[in-house]
Amino acid sequence: MPFLLMPTGKDYLWGGNRLNTDFHKNLPLDPLAETWECSTHPDGPSTAADGEHQGQSLRRILAEHPEYLGSRHMSSREFPVLVKLIDAAQDLSVQVHPDDSFAASVENGALGKTEMWYVLDARPGAHLIYGFTQDMDMSLLKRSLEQDTIEKYLQKIPVHKDDVFMVEPGTVHAIGAGILLAEIQENSNLTYRLYDYHRRDKNNLERPLHIEKALQVLNRHSSASPRQPIRVLRYRPGFASELLCRCKYFQVERLLINTADHAPDCSTSPLSFQILLCIEGDGSLHFASRELPFTKGSCMFLPADSVPVTLHGRAQLLRIGC
Repeated sequence: MPFLLMPTGKDYLWGGNRLNTDFHKNLPLDPLAETWECSTHPDGPSTAADGEHQGQSLRRILAEHPEYLGSRHMSSREFPVLVKLIDAAQDLSVQVHPDDSFAASVENGALGKTEMWYVLDARPGAHLIYGFTQDMDMSLLKRSLEQDTIEKYLQKIPVHKDDVFMVEPGTVHAIGAGILLAEIQENSNLTYRLYDYHRRDKNNLERPLHIEKALQVLNRHSSASPRQPIRVLRYRPGFASELLCRCKYFQVERLLINTADHAPDCSTSPLSFQILLCIEGDGSLHFASRELPFTKGSCMFLPADSVPVTLHGRAQLLRIGC
């Protein structure tokens, strides 16, 4: 049976308060920078908020019910994805993520981190950092870090609501101030900070950097400006859908639901589970003579080979599959 998830929150110093005010998280954190909506990662596990598994961590639920993962994933050693909401009131650190090979060899078998961003809102003039404006040899890169001139070599990309960005391992990047987004990524918490503006935390300490590892994994070549993917809305009775991203780790669609007359089927196959994240509006899942209400910010887990499930309401959702 599908069930709602309750996230873990993170109070990183760059965060804002919109995840509480706009997305109804009601978490006692200020700032509330991130919510880990669907996560089995020990650094931020989510738990079942209702149903027969209420109060149990998703990791425990899947350990006891591996069939929920579907035949495609039952032999996997880790849950494949991690879904977050991120509210950047200030710039995030300039950072980079390793790939699976580096993480496996250097980080005790951990997964690397490929991630995708879907921009939920962006204030006028907001931007993110994506790669370098020119090729950077190692001596120039090290010197720019030592002399605090690294920012002039970073490529800044304007950001608007509804934008989509894929961030491959090795890409130097940073989410800019004023951006609210959903992040879908590999199930990893490996981030190597390259530069952090000499900011100090609540203990008046600069946050640690990971320059040695970052220099080993980052792509020093200039980066092409990321283009928005071609997106095609497919209309069906009661809803429309568009593919936002497909890679070897996950697939993300946006669903636009208006079910005055028709209720779209959201049942899962025996192959894999689904995750639904409501990003606008409200509605309900109907299954097995039950109704599971959801609102903006709700995250739902649909086990593989679920009972028939239909979506009702007026809402926008991200549907994540693997």
